[in-house]
Amino acid sequence: MSEKTTYRIQGLSCTNCAAKFEKNVQHIPGVTGTNLNFGAGKITVEGRATLEELEAAGAFDNLQLQSIDEPVVTRNSSDSFIKRHLRLIIAVILILIAFSFQIQQGENSSLATIFYLSAILIGGVSLFIEGFKDLLKLNFSMETLMTIAIIGASLIGQWAEGAVVVLLFAISEALERYSMEKARQSIRSLMDIAPKEALIRRNGQELVLPVSDIQIDDIMIVKPGQKLAMDGVIVKGHSAINQAAITGESVPIEKTVSDDVFAGTLNGEGALEVHVTKKVTDTTIAKIIHLVEEAQGEKAPSQSFVDKFAKFYTPTIIAIAGLTMVFPPLFLGEDWNTWLYQGLSLLVVGCPCSLVISTPVSIVSAIGNAAKNGVLIKGGIYLEEIGGLKAIAFDKTGTLTEGKPVVTDFITNNSAEEEHYLTIISALESLSQHPLASAIINEAKERNLDKHAVTITNFYSITGKGIKGDYEGTTYFVGSPKLFHTLAIDSSPLMASYQRYQNEGKTVMLFGDAKEILAIIAVADKVRGSSAAIIENLHQLGIKQTIMLTGDNTQTANAIGQQVGVTTIKGELMPEDKLDYIKSLKQSYENVAMIGDGINDAPALASATVGIAMGGAGEDTALETADVALMGDDLRKLPFLIKLSRKTLKIIKQNITFSLIIKLLAVLLIIPGWLTLWIAILADMGATLLVTLNGLRLMKV
Repeated sequence: MSEKTTYRIQGLSCTNCAAKFEKNVQHIPGVTGTNLNFGAGKITVEGRATLEELEAAGAFDNLQLQSIDEPVVTRNSSDSFIKRHLRLIIAVILILIAFSFQIQQGENSSLATIFYLSAILIGGVSLFIEGFKDLLKLNFSMETLMTIAIIGASLIGQWAEGAVVVLLFAISEALERYSMEKARQSIRSLMDIAPKEALIRRNGQELVLPVSDIQIDDIMIVKPGQKLAMDGVIVKGHSAINQAAITGESVPIEKTVSDDVFAGTLNGEGALEVHVTKKVTDTTIAKIIHLVEEAQGEKAPSQSFVDKFAKFYTPTIIAIAGLTMVFPPLFLGEDWNTWLYQGLSLLVVGCPCSLVISTPVSIVSAIGNAAKNGVLIKGGIYLEEIGGLKAIAFDKTGTLTEGKPVVTDFITNNSAEEEHYLTIISALESLSQHPLASAIINEAKERNLDKHAVTITNFYSITGKGIKGDYEGTTYFVGSPKLFHTLAIDSSPLMASYQRYQNEGKTVMLFGDAKEILAIIAVADKVRGSSAAIIENLHQLGIKQTIMLTGDNTQTANAIGQQVGVTTIKGELMPEDKLDYIKSLKQSYENVAMIGDGINDAPALASATVGIAMGGAGEDTALETADVALMGDDLRKLPFLIKLSRKTLKIIKQNITFSLIIKLLAVLLIIPGWLTLWIAILADMGATLLVTLNGLRLMKV
């Protein structure tokens, strides 16, 4: 199997340049395959190639490469502005000198011509080299079109305009490169969140080690105010952890022994000892960065359309420019120089830069913004489809509810005995395997009741009915009405409350002895405090159907569904039933999202137009299987996600429309003969910069 190496590319600003660079790399001897990700600014090379060979392949656009494992630095950032842009500055000076001679000596000044020519050669040398190379290959790239236009302008005596075109093109390239790097920086900044070293206890010694040397099972010592360098589990201490970098939550979360913590999060006031559970390459933040960069390389439907359109657009522009040059002089007796000039101007303005950059810069900005806000989007296609959702289906447990059952009601036939009864119940349940036992034990703990103060003997589980055990000579029972029916205890003043709680969708248990029912305890999966407001918000955003899907009985499903305000409630569903329901929803509404925990809802998540997993932080399955992961286990990110998607679609449409209108206006300027080379390059440069800046607005949504 051939060796694979991934490099970051600095200065990659246009998709045409990216395609050319990838083709050049493929022709390096020893390279067997390449995969270039324009959005993330990365290239993976299969086979053998030196860094010098790769940079030589990108020399046409001054591309710089560095290994993915190195910290992100711009190697020429230490160079002064003058050194980095020396040729451009010299060209500006030469144009100013030429312009002064032109004013003093008139339009036909030979000195002005010499200085304009010098500016063209010095400022455009790299442009011409690439332009001629592409022309020989019949590859009508941006450099080819510019080279033809500048040489043509010089041949018909338009020295000043040829020099200005070189100057404006160089400025345009620099600004475009800066803007694209700014968009990519939104993700690269995530790499700097986690520290590069940590204090580790290993074999009784405390060492400061680089994260690459830290191993699973090491103990990481985290002092107050420090960032965590690795994922792990707290084994000592407690503190409030700011997880905003991972989950987007602005409020610090209380963490204690046995709680998971993540690299890149900020420790509060407490000192912690953390058992390292993942290598640095497998941490949650590392996976987020990797998945987001991969997502930026995935083409959205609108980008695929633009790429296909550009294939036909460029040859069409060249054909129209050719007709503009020859048709009026040949058939209408017009001046050759005038129409050659108009045709050359059309070649310049016809460059598809603004068109092909319009979508990638928007997708990169939006996906980067979402990641910073705790939403992981796996590709441009999902980003676009979210904006067109018409129906959203929710799993109940852990999505609309907190997924942790809690005691909601506890009533007794003797209020003075309430704490005594709850202590006995928690002692009995601590010996049980019942899934709701933890809710009762936690309730007792919150009331500071010690279940160990009660010693249960002769404990016995009665299958399908409940449990029993002896305490101080009395046998106590916890279970369903069936259990007490067998004890011939059918009536109690408490049974009216039992029925009411059942109707509310709660799981209700009876507590008593062989003579009477002493208490009723109701347990329910608590609805998230934000669920009802989020469902209402989604309806306001135009989502036609919100559906709750659950395996719970219909009574419980209806109680919770009505509480959160979904339009449709479906209970008693098996995983395959959820899958079938999602398929039927797609037939009715086309664009349908499914939101679940990413594990037991996997078939439904996969079938939906967009599968959204709750709680991606630390959940490998959710990160890998879903199209979108809400990292903070927070449904409040959903309206943000829909707004971001719709804004992205709007900006992409604006960019494409604006680019095409600029090109069309330039073509119309040919009719009265008003199109000039400097107007053409300004229009092309202006359009490219405006669509780039418009796309960057998505970083602020």
